Amino acid sequence: MRLQRFVLGELEVNSYLLWDEETREASCFDPGGPPQEILAALKENNLQLKYILLTHGHYDHIGGANELKSETGALVAVHAADAAMLANPQLNLSAVFGRQIIIKPDQLLADGDVLCLGAQMLKILHTPGHTPGGICVSTSLLLFSGDTLFAGSIGRTDLPGGDQATLDRSLQRLVQLPDATRVFPGHGPETTIGREKQINPFLK
Repeated sequence: MRLQRFVLGELEVNSYLLWDEETREASCFDPGGPPQEILAALKENNLQLKYILLTHGHYDHIGGANELKSETGALVAVHAADAAMLANPQLNLSAVFGRQIIIKPDQLLADGDVLCLGAQMLKILHTPGHTPGGICVSTSLLLFSGDTLFAGSIGRTDLPGGDQATLDRSLQRLVQLPDATRVFPGHGPETTIGREKQINPFLK
């Protein structure tokens, strides 16, 4: 598998492009802003974008999804509990930033779902707390954590739909993953599960 990170949008979201080197099938996680860099990488590496995976329904993680879907035909997938956010600019917070983003997902995800990307399996972990439908995506000791877990911190719970006790339960699920698991969060630098168990005050 190959991985490339892009920092997009005014809130500097980490958007990731993951692909299988043999089949050239790719998945994009959280295209948070204009996707020109992602489109250029798809072309440069001769990739077919299969999925646009949204770890949750907030504006800063979905801003480029419609354009990316239009350009590639990829399927937009989100957990069912966040589908309503995509349909409502007030709920997805795009209205706060003067935009009216509405996205119609092609696939609603649930905990335990598995998506195929070439020979790789992308496992969906429902990790609510930041939003009701927040997810992490796990594959081959890689974890795309969205706004559930950051390096040294966690996602905020003071926005509509957030709940600290629920997020705490989700975090306890993540600490069961192998320490060597590399974590690619929605904001900030890469980390590992082992490092977060040592230094993250929210995992103590």
